[in-house]
Amino acid sequence: MPGRLYTLTEAAEAISSGAPLLIAGDEKLLTQLPEGRWIGGTIPYFMTAEGGQVNQDLVYVDTLPAQVTDVSVHSYAATDLDRLPKDAFDNGFSVIIVPANSAAHASYAANAVEFPGLFDRPVVGWVSGVHLNDLATATAKVFAGSGSRMSSDDAVVMHVELPEGVLASAEIVNLFRQGSGPNLTFDSTGFVQDTVLVDGLPRVFSEYLREIGHDTQLPLVADYFGAMINVSFQSVPDDGSPVALYAPVFSGIRYKLAAPVGDYVSEFESHLPAGGEAPMFSCNCILNFVYSELEGKRTGDIVGPITFGEIAYQLLNQTLVYLTIHD
Repeated sequence: MPGRLYTLTEAAEAISSGAPLLIAGDEKLLTQLPEGRWIGGTIPYFMTAEGGQVNQDLVYVDTLPAQVTDVSVHSYAATDLDRLPKDAFDNGFSVIIVPANSAAHASYAANAVEFPGLFDRPVVGWVSGVHLNDLATATAKVFAGSGSRMSSDDAVVMHVELPEGVLASAEIVNLFRQGSGPNLTFDSTGFVQDTVLVDGLPRVFSEYLREIGHDTQLPLVADYFGAMINVSFQSVPDDGSPVALYAPVFSGIRYKLAAPVGDYVSEFESHLPAGGEAPMFSCNCILNFVYSELEGKRTGDIVGPITFGEIAYQLLNQTLVYLTIHD
């Protein structure tokens, strides 16, 4: 069953029933939830059956399906994140929520692809955030099974077990493709970059972007054997200072600036899978919500939180992530 927005009372009743849940909402609501089998993160933006919306009075709840045989909830400090694959069930999947701008966020973004066993079973999740009007005063939080177990530093993970013969698959919908421009590479891995190599020639990154008049709503895109992985722009200073990104670029990877996208909603719907089982979990990027003005617009039948970053094994930007359970 697709998730939906709940009142605080409804969410508390669902927790008390013992159901394993994934919850997203405003901090003042999540702190009031009772102990149970759930993880959560702060965000007030959602994809719903009625369209994209901003809501600080309700929480979004995904209820795990009946096939689930067991769950375990863990918190991981930035230095412990490599334990994530080791703690997972042999057959199942893991859902991770990481608070934006935390040490866990930086560590997972830079190091997750090197965790032994990360790709053995699906890992999906998102980066928690705050209302965009509160960026200067609020911090993102995550919750590990109780409104009192809150953190702005650690990641929370729900490991989920599935029975034999039932499998989970993680998928992404990315509307962006590499444009026709030069190859862009970087000498170091990181969220902040001063210099870019343009077809091998060093340039001040911010000056290069201004010189070509790049629309920074279009991300950098790397081609990972046919999978397009975005890195979005956070800020491009006018004074030649380093460019800040919402995910790290990796040294040795060739990027290109993305080609423009037409109408987001129609393009998005054309990329969604036709028929089949409805996703158990999905999330979409706050940048897609803002740049494509998705408030009030439906994005097919996929619903879920709109987030400060998406995770399908590794950290993604401007991408929809979904997970499906298959008998």
